[in-house]
Amino acid sequence: MNAAQPIKRTSLHQQLVSRLQQLIINGDLAPGAKVPEKDLCAQFDVSRTPLREALKVLASDGLVRLEPNRGAWVTPVTVAEVDEVFPVLGALEALSGELACRAMTDGEITAVRDLHDQMMRSYAARDLKSYFALNQQIHRAILLAARNNTLTASCLALSLRMQRARYLANMTEGRWAQAVAEHEDIITHLSARDGAALGQTLLRHMEAKRASVIQWLQTQEPGAA
Repeated sequence: MNAAQPIKRTSLHQQLVSRLQQLIINGDLAPGAKVPEKDLCAQFDVSRTPLREALKVLASDGLVRLEPNRGAWVTPVTVAEVDEVFPVLGALEALSGELACRAMTDGEITAVRDLHDQMMRSYAARDLKSYFALNQQIHRAILLAARNNTLTASCLALSLRMQRARYLANMTEGRWAQAVAEHEDIITHLSARDGAALGQTLLRHMEAKRASVIQWLQTQEPGAA
């Protein structure tokens, strides 16, 4: 577990929450698995009290389930959850795109284009880990540029729940190429400050992600071919 390294005492709570989130999003703590509290305490060099406080935060985010006297369990990713969350997340991302086109500075748009260029280099190198990280930075930059705190909080909370599903789902060459093409359109519309077109592109982008995650989840069901 690369994220499970001893950490400094500064901002201990925030760091624990962040490290645990990454372990779950990356699949190092698998859906449905029991959280190995003793092992994590040793790896992070912390006591059980701060770890359990961090797990409470993850429980409120829907990433873990706390059971009295039984510990914490990573919540599974289900088709029902994906079908429920992705349409809402798509609508929020679409709104963020529309608002961002009105509010972003030229410098902020340039910064997003730079992130996109880096992401394209990761795609060319088939560096999926780097690609995902840059992808998330692009979406977050557009979201923050909307200058709407309520929208940002709602979108980030739902995005966190769905990140692990996107990360765990197999990225086929076809879907990857489609996602890259969608991101090219995102950059085109953002650069033109065409909020309506950007909003619709982000909506279609999220729907395509939903479909790919659902397809992957269905292959994980017992008896699937």
